[in-house]
Amino acid sequence: MSGHGFHVHGPHDHELEHAAQHGGKDSFAGTIAVMTAILATIGALFSYMGGATQANAGLFKNNAAIKKTEASNQWNYYQAKSSKQNLAELALALVPEERKAQYQGEIERYKKEKAEIKAGAEKLEAEAVAWDKQSDAQLHLHHRWAQATTALQVSIALAAIALLTRRKWLEYGMFGVAGIGIVLGGLAMAHI
Repeated sequence: MSGHGFHVHGPHDHELEHAAQHGGKDSFAGTIAVMTAILATIGALFSYMGGATQANAGLFKNNAAIKKTEASNQWNYYQAKSSKQNLAELALALVPEERKAQYQGEIERYKKEKAEIKAGAEKLEAEAVAWDKQSDAQLHLHHRWAQATTALQVSIALAAIALLTRRKWLEYGMFGVAGIGIVLGGLAMAHI
């Protein structure tokens, strides 16, 4: 560090410099410093998991929208076949007897095609619902990870305040809030 000019450092730097100058070991500061590093590491992991689950939720929601669009297209195709079947049924009623067999065959063909199209559309709708459920589950996990990360960030802030004020009750508060964060992270990990 320079011998002149303006220098700003954080509370951890100050405590380390103080301990080095006075040769004493400060267990309070040491405990807080180690816990802050551990909590920051766990918080970074929780934050990563929160981001991953949020991205997954978006991807799954997108897949659901694609399947819904595909299902809608199939239902439109089904409607088109229904319209053609209705026209064939109308023609069956209007044409002479010798041409009725042709239209009866078309009606049967359209019924068969519609059944296949309907099955495909219903399958696509079921896939869309499944993707939506997966998206909702990932979003729920994202919220759990975010809650856990927030609790750890609050505990790190309490650690800094405890270090500055040297209040033991703030250290206990840091441990309590950190515990809540760890529990929330555990719930997220367990998919609860």
